[in-house]
Amino acid sequence: MSHATFPRILIVFLFVLSFTTALAQPQPSSSIPDIQSMNTLGADLFLQSGSTGMVLVVVRDNQVFFRGYGETAPSSHQLPARDSLLRLCSLTKIFTTDVLTKLVADKTVRLDDTLQRYAPRGAVVPKRVRPITLAELATHTSGLPRELGNAPRNTAHFTFPDYRMRWHWLPNQRLRSSPGTAALYSNVAFDLLSDALQAAAHKQYAALLAERTLNPLHLHQTTFFPSAEQCGHLLIGAHDEGPCTATEATAGSSGLYSTAGDMAIWLQYLLQTGGPDISEKGASAQSIYLLPSDLVSQKGLDHAGEPTGVGLGWIHILPVDSPSHIIEKTGGGAGFVTYIAINHSRNTAMFLAATEGPVDTHLNLFNAANDFLLAVAGLPPLTPLPPKPPARRTHQHRHS
Repeated sequence: MSHATFPRILIVFLFVLSFTTALAQPQPSSSIPDIQSMNTLGADLFLQSGSTGMVLVVVRDNQVFFRGYGETAPSSHQLPARDSLLRLCSLTKIFTTDVLTKLVADKTVRLDDTLQRYAPRGAVVPKRVRPITLAELATHTSGLPRELGNAPRNTAHFTFPDYRMRWHWLPNQRLRSSPGTAALYSNVAFDLLSDALQAAAHKQYAALLAERTLNPLHLHQTTFFPSAEQCGHLLIGAHDEGPCTATEATAGSSGLYSTAGDMAIWLQYLLQTGGPDISEKGASAQSIYLLPSDLVSQKGLDHAGEPTGVGLGWIHILPVDSPSHIIEKTGGGAGFVTYIAINHSRNTAMFLAATEGPVDTHLNLFNAANDFLLAVAGLPPLTPLPPKPPARRTHQHRHS
């Protein structure tokens, strides 16, 4: 793999060109479902999932669709609402890379800056052939493991490890691979990335995220510090997942809480259609920064489909010149499954958050959500239907 400075200009150019071509294609309105059809498709998705409760947001052009399904908690008999509190889990990572691209645009950081540059005084970041860069943290190619280790018993979700612990742990690590050569999904890498952005901006990361992204978009319910009132609206699944509490310790990887109302604004922002707008400078985090074919291996990037490109926190499915091309981010943990998927060719994006049900249906909810997105966009599904069994032949008596 070439170690050229990120982003790879040619790839980004081809990515943008392919989007322009796809958007120029005619879109037959007769094949695009109406709101009532979206509700039916969403209800089917919820039933397949076996979840206790689910919220679904779709943005298509300037149209926003929201529905809650199931219950806010077992036996509550209350539908999830726009202000129901949700754990975003790993969707937090695409907020981190949103801040990263803004700091790159204003020259606060560079993608090829080393993590060592932003390490605490005296901390040594491990190297293997070459040092870890911010781009490699953001594309899961740093060589770091998925987790620092197991949290102590009864630790609240997304409160481990904290800043002090991960920087004490890091210098003693041996990287799994040379940075930039292989992908291994890593939560600790994104927490270290948010630490680096904090050091570069000389501002606590939670305050930096609020200043650059949350406040300008008016995402007032998206936070690491939920109030008692917000926690009273947290969706609850079939199992006790512990307290609703501050999660700043994992601010870069998984700690954000939000609501369907805020996520509708976030989808509009990601699509740049109709919602609040922060002018973008430079390449978007959604752009392709490396190709899986350039890596010696990848692990953990394929939960929603075979990756065809890796962005900053984002994964691409299908070739960029396909009308069905999807850019997505998966999340899960603490009793939630979360997902964002975008189809730019039809200006359509979706968000869902579902809580665990009493029985595992073994459904890959991400794959099912991809098919939902494409159906809403008026495109064929990624997952082919199983072939029908051959019709049983019957003997017919002919009358002459």
